[in-house]
Amino acid sequence: MSVIMIRPARTLDAGKLADMMGAANAQLEWLPKLYSGAEEIMLVGDMIGAGWVRTAYLDDVLAGFIARKGTEIHGLCVQPQLQGRGIARRLMVDAQRNAKKLGLWSYQANDRATDFYLKAGFAEVIRTEGDDNDAKLPDIRFEWHRDTE
Repeated sequence: MSVIMIRPARTLDAGKLADMMGAANAQLEWLPKLYSGAEEIMLVGDMIGAGWVRTAYLDDVLAGFIARKGTEIHGLCVQPQLQGRGIARRLMVDAQRNAKKLGLWSYQANDRATDFYLKAGFAEVIRTEGDDNDAKLPDIRFEWHRDTE
């Protein structure tokens, strides 16, 4: 049985997490490459430095991460070869554990992500043409609220 452990990211994880993000994004043929490898490392490093990033390890192998600032999720990524093993779900459960609400944006073309967020209890709030995202691609706003009943 595989074990998934969640812990805060370390500064030294920035390169590995940026590589993971690049590999996962490269699988999305419709997603343009927006940043160089160095820019991705800087972006991830800044999020780690701000304390936003938690990592998932599958049997001691760095497998994924989630970046969350307050109630906003800025990124969720799993190593392409490890997807489908419950890693993203564990990261999301960890984010939801002490939250009353969470929100995030996802691209409309990312059907797998849409299915995942809906199964994780998020609701679609609005769709846009993507004027406010870096890729200028149509996107969806999802929000999750803890049941208070």
